[in-house]
Amino acid sequence: MNLVNIKDVLTSFSPALDYLALSTGDGRIKIWDTVKGQVQTEFADIASSEETNIYTNGGKGHLSVDYTCMKWLSLERKKKRKLGTSILVLGTGGGDVLALDVASGQLKWRISDCHPGGVNAVSSSAKASCIYSGGADGMVCEIDPNSGNLIRKFKASTKAVSSLSVSPDGKILATASAQLRTFKCSDLKKIQKFTGHPGGVRCVAFTEDGKYILSSAVGERYIAVWKTDGAKKQSASCVLALENPPVFVDSWGETDAKGLYVIAISEVGVCYFWYGSNVEELGNAKPTKVSLATEDSSLKQHKGSLPIIFAAKLQGVLKPGSANAFIASGLLVKPSFQKMVLQFGNDLVLNASKSGILLPITQSVSKSKKGQGVQNKVTTLDRAHAEDALLPIARVADLLENRSVQPQPSDKDTDMIDQSQADYVETFSMEDKLRSLGILKGTDEPNNLSSASVMDGIDLEAFLPPKKLKSAVLSMEPSTAFKTLEALVAMWQTRGRGGKYLLPWIYSIMVNHRHYIMSQEPKNQQLLTTLHKITKNRGTALQQLLQLSGRLQLVTAQINKAAGNETQSRVLEQEIDESEDEEEEEVEEHFYGENDNESELSSDDGNDEDDEIQ
Repeated sequence: MNLVNIKDVLTSFSPALDYLALSTGDGRIKIWDTVKGQVQTEFADIASSEETNIYTNGGKGHLSVDYTCMKWLSLERKKKRKLGTSILVLGTGGGDVLALDVASGQLKWRISDCHPGGVNAVSSSAKASCIYSGGADGMVCEIDPNSGNLIRKFKASTKAVSSLSVSPDGKILATASAQLRTFKCSDLKKIQKFTGHPGGVRCVAFTEDGKYILSSAVGERYIAVWKTDGAKKQSASCVLALENPPVFVDSWGETDAKGLYVIAISEVGVCYFWYGSNVEELGNAKPTKVSLATEDSSLKQHKGSLPIIFAAKLQGVLKPGSANAFIASGLLVKPSFQKMVLQFGNDLVLNASKSGILLPITQSVSKSKKGQGVQNKVTTLDRAHAEDALLPIARVADLLENRSVQPQPSDKDTDMIDQSQADYVETFSMEDKLRSLGILKGTDEPNNLSSASVMDGIDLEAFLPPKKLKSAVLSMEPSTAFKTLEALVAMWQTRGRGGKYLLPWIYSIMVNHRHYIMSQEPKNQQLLTTLHKITKNRGTALQQLLQLSGRLQLVTAQINKAAGNETQSRVLEQEIDESEDEEEEEVEEHFYGENDNESELSSDDGNDEDDEIQ
């Protein structure tokens, strides 16, 4: 069973379908060449708004960027002889909207804090005369694609705008939150309101003639088709059902001439295709399924990264019920691209490529009755043993260098020597290494107080209110307060105690005994210089620590998410094993016939109970 969830993967084809922009949630954007099947460009750590070159090192790290939506569009040519350019428009969780010129590798423009709370959707018409963005604030912004200037903005909903779509002719704008609304792009007047989705709408798309809108909400296993005729009360014209909630919807064709063609991708990476000459026939049609073959045992071992279909685009119609489609499938680290003909009514199973599997695991599918599997050729670490891999590698001392020349030992002696060498392990801790380099001071100093939690009647680990702390400091003699200050600074320098315990006392002593401290020269100069250096160094490292903390939280969340998928698969496997064990026990009891009478009585009682329940 495919447990891969692609709802967090962002994809967008270029207008000519020669490139695919792909982002998997780590803040990096890969541009894949769909003809050669290789990475053309990778954008990571995009610079701030003051810098225009996206290849420069901004220092913040790509994990600090959270992309939420993307749209690749082609700009209008101002002059006939001038070649048209295309830009990749991105929305971030921080509320910024930015455009990348992929061909030149430049950040074309950026609008900072366009939607407080995050950008959820960006859209544009086929001609890309303007860009529309919607966010968590319920506002919709109209942006000039060439300059990035904000043309206008309006309130589309009291709730967050989750999805946007513009009709192919650029006259109607559809916004989605809990409800679906349409507006005129010219004067932004509301045309219609569609109700029926219980949750937030995830994807919205117009048909080619703009007469119908396709929409689907989070968690819904169907696609609703709405008619844009301007009626006040409008119900769905038809509903297209599928096995899993869709994350992408696209359509082609017209209701009057070509018929309607709809393609969708579900959360588990399966593609669905519908066709109908009209809306009624479309609603009654059973979808054609396009999936990848995962029967290979080497692919089943990678349950967190099974090959899937994660992008698709309809290109045209060959004949009624047959359409051209461009599909991106495989693993996200090494996708494959192919153009194929979708024939309505004929399910397709595509062959999955193994080129993206870095560590293939070969294991026999059959299991022994005791649950022991065949030894793997490649051993991988699970989460329980991954922490041990981060520990320092122990250095084994080479005893043969210090040994004198001895006669040639036998095989048995050689095995004993190797065992003794393996038992002799010398390890070095990080603290010893820092002390050997002189970064940390030794622990044998006379004024070392790092191991004492109570000093001169002061309990450093006890939390005192500001008034009690001030009264305790004022009760000290000035000379005692100065010695205490020196000890506290030394403890902070050697990291004997954390700053949250020491800094309140250091601050209170310096404020209430400042006159005596200033009179103690030259001791006070050395003390204050040391305190200034420590404070400056800790303050410099604070920003980097905060960035590291954010990255670790993101990586931890991704690990927990992957572990949840593995746990779900293990529970299913455990239930299957338990059911198999129960069947084996029943067969054994019937074969040996040890408790035939009891089994018959129990079965009769069970039948009586079933009859009563019925």
